[in-house]
Amino acid sequence: MPLTPRRPRSRRLRAVLLAAAAASVVAAALPAPVPLGIGDPLFPHLGNPGYDVLSYDIGFTYLGDNSKPMEAVTTIDATATDNLDRINLDFARGTVHTVEVNGQPAEFATADEDLVVTPQSPVHAGEPVRITVRHTSDPKAALDGGWVRTTDGLVMANQADAAHRVFPCNDHPSDKAFFTFHVAAPADVTVVANGLPTERERRGASIVSTYRSRHPMATELAQVSIGHSAVLHREGPHGLPIRDVVPAADKAALEPWLKRTPGHIAWMERQVGRYPFETYGVLIASADTGFELETQTLTLFERSLFVRPEFTDWYVDSVMVHELAHHWFGDSVSPRGWADLWLNEGHATWYEARYADEVGKKRSMEQRMKAAYALSDGWRAAGGPPAAPRASAPGQKIGIFRPIVYDGSALVLYALREEIGPRAFDRLERRWVRDHRDSTATTADFSALASRIAGRDLSGFFNAWLYGEKTPPMPGHPDWHTQKPTKHA
Repeated sequence: MPLTPRRPRSRRLRAVLLAAAAASVVAAALPAPVPLGIGDPLFPHLGNPGYDVLSYDIGFTYLGDNSKPMEAVTTIDATATDNLDRINLDFARGTVHTVEVNGQPAEFATADEDLVVTPQSPVHAGEPVRITVRHTSDPKAALDGGWVRTTDGLVMANQADAAHRVFPCNDHPSDKAFFTFHVAAPADVTVVANGLPTERERRGASIVSTYRSRHPMATELAQVSIGHSAVLHREGPHGLPIRDVVPAADKAALEPWLKRTPGHIAWMERQVGRYPFETYGVLIASADTGFELETQTLTLFERSLFVRPEFTDWYVDSVMVHELAHHWFGDSVSPRGWADLWLNEGHATWYEARYADEVGKKRSMEQRMKAAYALSDGWRAAGGPPAAPRASAPGQKIGIFRPIVYDGSALVLYALREEIGPRAFDRLERRWVRDHRDSTATTADFSALASRIAGRDLSGFFNAWLYGEKTPPMPGHPDWHTQKPTKHA
């Protein structure tokens, strides 16, 4: 009896096997995977070279239990800026199931907090690349940023280097991109994210909510709120849609604060021009974070800020304005590197202080800046000058957020206004947010623009105020003096 001939494998299966074999050969020929970075002095391994992310499409499946990892899919569309045999992504605190590059399975490995992907074929400079990662996202690991567990769900707090503890990304503000979020959650759970809702679809017992940003965003500003929340809608200046997300039980108690937001926006627009995004809102979380965070279009606040009796009305108002001001300074105009953080926090503190002075009729700007001047040498000794901060100590991920980048950097703006005059300063502020909208900018860019508007070279002024170990004399205030730094300043 003749032997039955073996059936030939399909062409597709043969091609897949050959490609997998080729990828294994390529991977074997490459050196061991290593974490990369883009050279940020404060976060050496943050960000990755060789590509420019255009968009993120991120899906989470939330089962109503914060103790279990969520299944997730992150799709990254990018353009290669170099020839790439490997592609590094920032990612930690999750399990990677599979990775595809341009629709083909890819090998992957971890190196420190990098996910190192080896595509079947090298990607050439100028080519589009789509990376799809199926992974978990673990809220149990909310120790130093990323997911924050609330009493009824989750929110994100990714500043400065924690977005990659939630999803694979190029986790540096210099690479802004558009975001789409799809979150599947039980029907009784409310989901809100950056941008505006585009779809809400029932899938079995779950509802999938889709949100999309209309403006590019830094990874540190991503926000997804999952919980038993109330969403309250109102209208801001020029018909701007405002939606606030608050614990359902607190919506009546919080309404006196929430209704102030349209007035805050109108005040900021009088200072620097039109609000730069498609929506705004306040996200109040029942969690102890120790900070508020300007997540784009949906600012994260601790519930305690609004309910603790020791916080006066004018103080809460000014903090709300601080976070709102970041939407011009930090969100729309993002720092090119983390040493440019003073531009974010200095400006937000500046407008916080101006609001407290002009509207709250509390502590004048001059009084606050004089007090800051007295302490400034101590702040510089403790953390470095405003535009050259020292890196955080090990284990202190948000250690760069020191007094020198808040009041110490607002003091630089006060000195600049004294140096060039109020009219030139106001023109500078408006031009800055207009010229760099939806982009990134550096300290050098700010100095150059200020010089053009003032009509003279201000590089000496900025070098002294931003990089000097000692605080320079305050223009127009020869009677102001700094205190000698204490040993523990």
